[in-house]
Amino acid sequence: MATEKVGGGSRQFAAEEVDSGEKAEKGPRRGASRNPQRTHAAILEAATEEFAANGFGGARVDAVAARAQTNKRMLYHYFGDKEALYLAVLEATYASIRSAEKHLDLAHRDPEEGIRELAMFTWDYFLKHPEFLSLLVTENLHKARFLKRSKKITEMHSHFIGELSDVLRRGAEQGVFRPNIDPVSVYLTIAALGFFYLSNRHTLSTIFERDLSEFEALKAWGEHIVAVTLSSIRA
Repeated sequence: MATEKVGGGSRQFAAEEVDSGEKAEKGPRRGASRNPQRTHAAILEAATEEFAANGFGGARVDAVAARAQTNKRMLYHYFGDKEALYLAVLEATYASIRSAEKHLDLAHRDPEEGIRELAMFTWDYFLKHPEFLSLLVTENLHKARFLKRSKKITEMHSHFIGELSDVLRRGAEQGVFRPNIDPVSVYLTIAALGFFYLSNRHTLSTIFERDLSEFEALKAWGEHIVAVTLSSIRA
């Protein structure tokens, strides 16, 4: 479904032509069924690519099985059905960015440096993971119907917001940030500036006759995100 693809994401994760009958039912590659963790990971990776490329409605279980070099029986064994598989992809996608953010070690950084690093990390992550943006668009089209079923999402995000709150609190105590800043608003500022740019860069490049996908343009926008975010919270 074209409406469910994001900017450069759809180009990098174009739908593959897959014979849904023959390839998916050939069975798992040798040794796959004997390594449950590897099979599980292969299916999850394949499903991420398929849902990112085609959205929930356009994704096919046969295509996921073919990408993972297994069969539908194994897929259903590990994940249950298409909806459960899609939710597992969403949870894994969010877990991936939250896990990567932990390496920023915000709790031990200077407040301004911490916000700068978070902004640049988020921008860089969006650039390297167009599938993440594609999946966000898909789930928002469904009004988060599937994500609302997750029992893991709130927990993994509460920890991140807690760390960001601590950075903002320390910055306020040092007199560099305004007091009582909402951490969610700060993160929304960072994410919105990056997401809008990437999801609309092709149309905006055409309108303004400027290549917004060019390396220097992307680098400059990352610095702009940092500047806007810090300006919005400084004392």
